[in-house]
Amino acid sequence: MHQRLQIRPPRFWTVILLLGLGLLIFALASFSSPAQAAPIIQTDKPSDDFCLACHQQEGLDIKLGSESLPVTINPIQFGLSVHSEEGIACVDCHANISEYPHPDVKEKTIREFSISLADTCTECHEEQSTKAHDSVHQTAFDAGNENAPLCSDCHNPHTQPRIIGQESGLLTIAARKDVPATCAQCHTETYGQYKNSVHGAALADGNTDVPTCTDCHGVHNIDDPTTASFRNNSPALCADCHDDPAIMDKYGLSTKVTETYLADFHGTTVTLFEQQFPGQETNMAVCSDCHGVHDVAKVDTAETGIALGENLLVKCQHCHPDATANFSAAWMGHSEPSPEHYPIVYYVDLFYKFFIPAVIGGMIFFILTDIYRRFINRAKGAKHS
Repeated sequence: MHQRLQIRPPRFWTVILLLGLGLLIFALASFSSPAQAAPIIQTDKPSDDFCLACHQQEGLDIKLGSESLPVTINPIQFGLSVHSEEGIACVDCHANISEYPHPDVKEKTIREFSISLADTCTECHEEQSTKAHDSVHQTAFDAGNENAPLCSDCHNPHTQPRIIGQESGLLTIAARKDVPATCAQCHTETYGQYKNSVHGAALADGNTDVPTCTDCHGVHNIDDPTTASFRNNSPALCADCHDDPAIMDKYGLSTKVTETYLADFHGTTVTLFEQQFPGQETNMAVCSDCHGVHDVAKVDTAETGIALGENLLVKCQHCHPDATANFSAAWMGHSEPSPEHYPIVYYVDLFYKFFIPAVIGGMIFFILTDIYRRFINRAKGAKHS
């Protein structure tokens, strides 16, 4: 018998397995390459979440020459800021950043970096920016003082809360209380005087009837307070509050401050001088010469209150070196004469209010009756002739 030759066909699954193994090796070879730099992530307008994914990390900063600029943003504080409430995105202000890694920063100091972004605020706050450009701060910056305040020095763009009431359109109570601390970043000595004054102490206690820095100096259009015009116009500035019955009546204070000041020699002279020679210096006393500027005290304060004769005399002697106690005692202050205040002056004034009209009225009556008598006598004489 012949032996039958058996030919075995190749196993099907073995072929499939070999093909799959080859494809796997090819794929691994294609993706295995030396380490490369992180790919650039680019987007047309990154969201705030995209930016905060990195910028919420603690201790994040960038090197600017020998200085380190902190760039960590607290997401909670930013979320509570007015910019976040209004839907202002990070890239609306940082318009040059739309990719990661970010473009290199060319500025070498933190101040240079702040100055490079100074015009960004104008895009939304054009009115405030225009006023600021006419202020004493901008004047100082234009003169070469790079430390003069920029928008971001007073308003941190990442944490600035809403300071203007949406319904009232006025400065909020919280913002009014924070104004002195903001100004204190540069005006430290002045702040020290203000916080201990009658105005500053009351504001710290939550009394918003008293003036804060911006009420006297303005907000963005801050004038130079060292000019003669500012000094000459200061009585009108004080009158904004001290002539307002809605404020003064709460504290039993007179609202005749401006009226009594303008009625005396000081006020009349300052007013006429400013009208005829605007911006020129005058040696006549204005409110701050007697009451102080930032360190205004209560008039009955033992150390400086000018309601006390000795303290008032010291004030008078600044301009009237030969003044004595009788000189200062003759001034009635801002109180109008009354039975309680300066009764002698009150009753003398009252007497003359009746006496003078009576005398003048009597003279007029005498003249009229005399004319009448002469007219009658002349008529009778003509009749008999």
